[in-house]
Amino acid sequence: MSAGMWGAVRPYTGRLVLAAVAGTAAEVCGLGLVAAAAWLIARAAQQPTMAALSLAIVAVRGFALGKGGLRYVERLAGHDVALRALAELRGRVFDALAASPTSPASSGAGRERAGGRLRDGEALTRLVADVEAVQDLLLRCLLPSVAAAVCAATGVVVTAWASPRAALVVAAGVLVAGLVLPLVAAVCGGRAAARAATARQVLAVRGLDVVEGAADLAMFGATGRFVAAADVAAADLERAERSMARLTGAVAAAGVVVQGMTALAAAWAAIGAGGDQVRVAVAALTALVAVEAVLPVAAAAQRLREVWPSYRRVIDLLTAPPSPSPARPRPVPPGPLAVELLGVSVVHPDGTAALRRVDLRIERGRRVAIVGASGAGKSTLLAAAAGHLAPTSGTVRLADHSLDAYAPADLRAAVRGLTQDAHVFAGTLRANLLLARPDATDAQLVAAARRARLTEVVQALPEGWDTVVGAGGVGLSGGQRQRLLLARALLSDPPVLLLDEPVEALDVACADEMVTDLLSAPGGGTLLLVTHRLAALRHADEVVVMDGGQIVQRGHHDELCARPGPYRDLWEAELLTA
Repeated sequence: MSAGMWGAVRPYTGRLVLAAVAGTAAEVCGLGLVAAAAWLIARAAQQPTMAALSLAIVAVRGFALGKGGLRYVERLAGHDVALRALAELRGRVFDALAASPTSPASSGAGRERAGGRLRDGEALTRLVADVEAVQDLLLRCLLPSVAAAVCAATGVVVTAWASPRAALVVAAGVLVAGLVLPLVAAVCGGRAAARAATARQVLAVRGLDVVEGAADLAMFGATGRFVAAADVAAADLERAERSMARLTGAVAAAGVVVQGMTALAAAWAAIGAGGDQVRVAVAALTALVAVEAVLPVAAAAQRLREVWPSYRRVIDLLTAPPSPSPARPRPVPPGPLAVELLGVSVVHPDGTAALRRVDLRIERGRRVAIVGASGAGKSTLLAAAAGHLAPTSGTVRLADHSLDAYAPADLRAAVRGLTQDAHVFAGTLRANLLLARPDATDAQLVAAARRARLTEVVQALPEGWDTVVGAGGVGLSGGQRQRLLLARALLSDPPVLLLDEPVEALDVACADEMVTDLLSAPGGGTLLLVTHRLAALRHADEVVVMDGGQIVQRGHHDELCARPGPYRDLWEAELLTA
């Protein structure tokens, strides 16, 4: 367990030890119950006096009561520490996400094409699932394994009292059930789990295509083909899960066989060693319980193999080096800030250039719109300006100082806004907005919502601001989700506000109205706005036109429309489609 993972568990070490001790004691009580009952029954057959049996009778009652009570304590303490550690781990994970610009936690899924930052909602949702899967390391892997090891060792010792030769047989049975079968389950189960995970992912994509694209598929007559593809994916998943079920059943059956053979061999060894009926009964039944105690280790090993990739992704994130911080960071000046890119180039890992030696200075308080065709480098420019993306060459400056001069936390607070992959968290509308400014008043909340045209959405919902939405904005339409994200960005009101396509999911009239409002009264900071809507850009102080990762035109909307060039082409194309 890594330092980061152990740090989440350390505050609850006492509860974890209590759970381990209680679980182990419950298994030992179960073993003692069977051993004492075997001795009592076999000894009673010899018709001794009641006094000779009284201690065994008390032991049977005590072990029986102890097993149930201790099992309850183990469940209570184990789940308590797992849930508490999970809550602590979530906080550490999100702190690490905020501190590391190149988080590897998603193993490549959901990263920006350049820079590798984990940012989009799909990757975030996957990471949340990874964190929740890690709790099984405690509940279904660690605690059962500790209890099984102690109980098995105790079983061997008890059997040794009855017959040393039988103890060797029990030890062999325990090794087979506790080591060989778990190894088989881990190796074969890991392969089956990987096939099932792949099939489940494919089915999710196919099913989403059919459900969310139903209207388009029906329009083009492609519904049958996509449904057939979803059926194939479902069949693949069914085969993979059947394979996992067969493996689980085979391992369980093998464990029962090993348990029975160990009990018979232990009894035979005790008889061969000249043991009486009491010792033979104790050896045989103790062997049953000792092997039974380690059978859950196979399931723990299989589950460990399933959650190991999730564990590795979380550990990679927690151990990723944080953003370098200067020894003496400069304080971020108050109010609007100037942003400058000097010879900034960004090259993707595949060699494609997203930005090519971009030189751009935006004076403090200016409202600048950035336009261009898809793939022109607009979003990459915003990511570089925010410090989310380290340029391959060149320098990004904020308030006439390099971004490296500021503490990462101060930089994140100074330059932020709405990106294309902004995430809506599971929770209330109010909680989603307050992420931007936890100390915001109701008046500030309503003001930001009004500017984003969100108030009418809130008023139409049955619970208003307390309406709960699902992760990613489940329960909201695309336009409502976009308004919520824009309201959150406006509520933050940072010194530099970045807005990447803030009105893309809205109708044309509403989009133009909102862009006009954003450019006329953006807030207290400098504004960089990426948009495809040009009708309202006459309110911008300057329009920057990008193409192929370069700035090809700059100027006011009216000036750019008056002379031939890429901007006038875009403007004329918009007029034709209006």
